[in-house]
Amino acid sequence: RNFKRQYWKRAGLSSGFLCSRFLPSCEATEYDPNLLDDPQWPCGKHKRVLIFASYMTTVIEYVKPSDLKKDMNETFREKFPHIKLTLSKIRSLKREMRNLSEECSLEPVTVSMAYVYFEKLVLQGKLNKQNRKLCAGACVLLAAKISSDLRKHEVKHLIDKLEERFRFNRRDLIGFEFTVLVALELALYLPENQVLPHYRRLTQQS
Repeated sequence: RNFKRQYWKRAGLSSGFLCSRFLPSCEATEYDPNLLDDPQWPCGKHKRVLIFASYMTTVIEYVKPSDLKKDMNETFREKFPHIKLTLSKIRSLKREMRNLSEECSLEPVTVSMAYVYFEKLVLQGKLNKQNRKLCAGACVLLAAKISSDLRKHEVKHLIDKLEERFRFNRRDLIGFEFTVLVALELALYLPENQVLPHYRRLTQQS
């Protein structure tokens, strides 16, 4: 309930108006907010499922963190060959987005929206080694503008922090903001079912 009140208040819209005015349709899209945060990813070939007469259990054998990371990234690449970044790098960028947002006092719903933008670009295969930080920064900036009542000096402070954290030029960020907007097909107002899973994970981790 708290999420719903906060989300629609920050969007400044009712859910019905959101679907009819800003989204092509309210039908389920291919985007899955749980895909890149699936806890099964780190297990890979080290997971064994044991089936007994009355129950089923999963056993994960001990493995070195470096080997587990390598196996996770290889499994991810096999499933999504069009994505140019490893899963560990994607998750690392998301942590940076969250840490920066907390430093700038952005609320979890804003971070959640930035995650959705970012993951959609990832799953579209839009990110690469050269533009990954600009994409992450632009997603945070767009989410903050949409979901927060930022004043001019607060936007400037956020851009300063993004520039410092991701080490890019603010001119490049401002220019890339429009590129991301086009890639997202201007769909910045998001259906609740895409944002809520991220919001729950963020608040549980706090």
